[in-house]
Amino acid sequence: MLSFGLYEQIINNALTSELAEIPEARKAVAPIDKAEASKVLAQYLVDVVQKGLDNVLDNGGDISTQIELTNQIIALIQNATKEADFATLGVNQRAEQLLALLRESDPRLAVGKTAADIERPETSIAQSSLFTGAVHEPQMFTELKKEIVSADRIDMLVSFIKWSGLRLIMDELREFTQNGGELRIITTSYMGATDIKAIEELQQLPNTQIKVSYNTKTTRLHAKAYIFYRETGFTTAYVGSSNLSNAALTSGLEWNTKVTKRDLPETIDKIAATFEYYWNDREFEYYDEGQKERLARALKAEKYFDTNNAEVYTMDINPYSYQQEILDKLEAERTVRGYTRNLVVAATGTGKTVISALDYKRFRKQNPDKPCRLLFVAHREEILKQSLYTFRAVLKDANFGEMFVGNYKPDSIDNLFISIQTFNSQDFAAKTTPEFYDYIIVDEFHHAAAPTYQKLLAYYQPRILLGLTATPERMDGKSILPYFNNRIAAEIRLPEAIDRKLLCPFQYFGVTDTVDLDSLKWSAGGYQKSELERIYTFSGAIATQRADHVVSSLLKYVTDIDEVKGLGFCVTVDHAEFMCRYFNDHNIPSMFLTGQSPDEERKAAKQRLVSGEVRFIFVVDIYNEGVDIPEVNTVLFLRPTESLTIFLQQLGRGLRLAEDKECLTVLDFIGQANRKYNFEDKFAALLSNTTRSVSREIKDGFVSVPKGCYIQLEKKAAKYILDNIRASYGNTTGLVARVATFAEDSGMELTLANFLDYYHLDPRAIYKFSSFSRICARADVIEDFEEPLEETLPKAFARLAVIDSRRWISFLLDILPHLDDVNFVTLSDVEKRMMQMFNITVWGKAVEDWNDEEVLDNLYALSDSTVLLSELLELLRYRFEQIDFIDEPVDLGFNCPLDLHCTYTRDQLLVALDFMKPATVREGVKWLPDKQLDVLFVTLNKADKDYSPTTMYNDYSISESLFHWQSQSTTAENSPTGQRYIHHKERGSKVLLFVREFKSDRVTGGAEAYTYLGTANYVKHEGSRPMNITWRLDRPIPAKFLKKTNKLVVG
Repeated sequence: MLSFGLYEQIINNALTSELAEIPEARKAVAPIDKAEASKVLAQYLVDVVQKGLDNVLDNGGDISTQIELTNQIIALIQNATKEADFATLGVNQRAEQLLALLRESDPRLAVGKTAADIERPETSIAQSSLFTGAVHEPQMFTELKKEIVSADRIDMLVSFIKWSGLRLIMDELREFTQNGGELRIITTSYMGATDIKAIEELQQLPNTQIKVSYNTKTTRLHAKAYIFYRETGFTTAYVGSSNLSNAALTSGLEWNTKVTKRDLPETIDKIAATFEYYWNDREFEYYDEGQKERLARALKAEKYFDTNNAEVYTMDINPYSYQQEILDKLEAERTVRGYTRNLVVAATGTGKTVISALDYKRFRKQNPDKPCRLLFVAHREEILKQSLYTFRAVLKDANFGEMFVGNYKPDSIDNLFISIQTFNSQDFAAKTTPEFYDYIIVDEFHHAAAPTYQKLLAYYQPRILLGLTATPERMDGKSILPYFNNRIAAEIRLPEAIDRKLLCPFQYFGVTDTVDLDSLKWSAGGYQKSELERIYTFSGAIATQRADHVVSSLLKYVTDIDEVKGLGFCVTVDHAEFMCRYFNDHNIPSMFLTGQSPDEERKAAKQRLVSGEVRFIFVVDIYNEGVDIPEVNTVLFLRPTESLTIFLQQLGRGLRLAEDKECLTVLDFIGQANRKYNFEDKFAALLSNTTRSVSREIKDGFVSVPKGCYIQLEKKAAKYILDNIRASYGNTTGLVARVATFAEDSGMELTLANFLDYYHLDPRAIYKFSSFSRICARADVIEDFEEPLEETLPKAFARLAVIDSRRWISFLLDILPHLDDVNFVTLSDVEKRMMQMFNITVWGKAVEDWNDEEVLDNLYALSDSTVLLSELLELLRYRFEQIDFIDEPVDLGFNCPLDLHCTYTRDQLLVALDFMKPATVREGVKWLPDKQLDVLFVTLNKADKDYSPTTMYNDYSISESLFHWQSQSTTAENSPTGQRYIHHKERGSKVLLFVREFKSDRVTGGAEAYTYLGTANYVKHEGSRPMNITWRLDRPIPAKFLKKTNKLVVG
């Protein structure tokens, strides 16, 4: 009889008959994932075989009978696979286990010892186990001693190292390293707990490397792991709660799991891969003799919370990956599109100044023969002070720049940090030429609307103008984007900032609203404020009932109302006043502010909230800068926010870090909304994983929220949102409705690019249904049309919607408008290859003869499809504008159109390499002997689910330059293929790496395209059949791809 609940059980014959009696609604069945089938079936067989062997014993057999049955099973596998190697795997009748093997030259043999005398751990090195400090089990430190002396290589990862713990195993570590064993240790200065003596003693050992993280504000290394690698294949690891201290290793209430490669190979692979990733992370720095003083200072500062210690606060000049991503995008804006006025949008406290300093540093490097004069403008002295300090740290120049603000007067104006007030009062523009400054940074650029900034922006003509802001909306509600070609060059997404601990985590509760907004008038892209105000404020019982619901929900979700420091966002001043009055009447002290509130009142409001005199401030509009209070720990959304920008700004008001602030509590009141209300954007902006749809996230319980965050939707609220998403973009009808009223809703002209930008849509979300032109015709905004290629082109559009090669897009934009006039035979080789790529994308086959009638008919039919050709050209221009990295050609010995870090389908890239039958390539590798190229197709997530420990540590990037790749299971290290991989450099062949995250495109369901990581060189390998090879890439992986290729990135 089956129990009710969760299973992951293979359905055997017995289960099949039992399940046949159970109705479909009561059982959930899914096919075995192809990528995991070997593992799943083998695990099932382990149980079956073990039962069979037990049965043999129970029925009077002995171990020889068990061996006989085992050998029968092996013979069966050999017969099925026809692989001779399986014959050698039969178990010898003597029924013995090999326990140890010594080298011929092992010094222990000289003193009369044998392999049987080798010390080995008490616990099995083939079976995993748990240490809890119980009386009957071996002590953790005694096991570690025995693991050390029997290992070939050791890695240790601990928050801190105490001499009291290290000395327990020091003799063994010394013997291990003196005999040639390699030891690597990662630790930190966390809490000042490490003993300098311990690090110094380790540093004296031969074959030993130590890395330390000094940046414990953002790197809270809490993991503890001891990994013992054995070339015999019997690697073990201890993972748990014990640091290297006497208490942790001997007497503390510590739990540590011993994991073995034999029974948990995937877990060992992940442990090893994660250590390798940390080891290559710039966060951890090599420790040598010269570092002793620095470590001592860092430990002291941690121990005594010395926040004024300049050494501790010296900024690491290497950018984090999210900062590098922004630097890459800025470079692309300038190089790809020629835009030199760039806007970076990032929440307060996310390191905008560091990014600007790194960008300026790069600018100086690119212009060594120019003065590269810098003008940094802000409106407050404290911002200028902090910014000057940051620039000096990044440039490693303590004398860089001067301040011109308040009492500070500069000796030189070459690199100047100036307040806007000083700029105007000193009539600074009159003292310099318009071209004097090469690089100008304006902090908090949303102030730029003010007359005080106008003179500065109108007068100077720098080579680069960089605007920094937390909000692209100005005080007066207008956009600042016109200063920047109507583009935001780069943004730090909220989840990245939270994962990086730059902002505090949130707990977001979607509360079902009592008010139905479905019938409210919708115009110009939103609800009318007067309509919302009427319901929320002036509707008598309805407004009171809603306010009561807000109060009761607040009391339900917050920990302690007396600890609340809250902001409530309202629709109008009257609404804010109404909510304030209602809260006060219900003993929750509150006040409200408006855009007209004087500065003194705002300052007093902040003080009253922080001191606890009031619990809530109700505000109307986000531009109220007086409401910048890091201590805010609760936010109420009391109105639907149509603008994603404003929603994120309002949320950002509560995400500032503050002492003793654990997280931000968010209550969002969600009612039945107009179907044009965009819920999807709002939630997508809060999620770390952008490949999963919001609908799927809601159903799965929001598994992709940033670290430490939580989203919970009440049942009805979740239903409202899912229904709304379904009606919005989830079908053609929703898209047609959006297109029909686009001009009115957005105030913009209806074009493909405007539509995609306004609704934050991926073009594939349209092309999985239809062409954009057909949707426009159905919405009656363009005339109906009939064209020969309407069946063919929309499918091709979905494949072309991911291309990002400047060279290929430019070529297509040039050639497609006049296909009738092109003599394809006379095109250059590289142009023919680019036409092949286009042809296989649209018509699914390569061209053998450019004079072929069918080929020319197809191309001329495209020329005759004027509406769809026009859409294709618009799509290509849109994709060109989306390029946010700088590609470059890769030298393969012939004129190949594939460019570094661009994205191509398998068919596109193979025809570009002159292989004209891409459909015949079924496996993940292709050797092209005439070009001397090994093409590796890597799918990072081989299983159909997002997380598959069985397969996800086969292929991944270790760092921006190292890539771990597993060959096919039949490739032996001594085979011709294995030898070609190892010796490719000497033999003159090249290895190309193409990588994708999933097999299927998450939007269209078709095959996902690959990103070209360029050429790679062999570094080392482990194992055979399969070989685990580490490749070194000739060009580093850009930051935007790293978080996909490295499954071990935290945050």
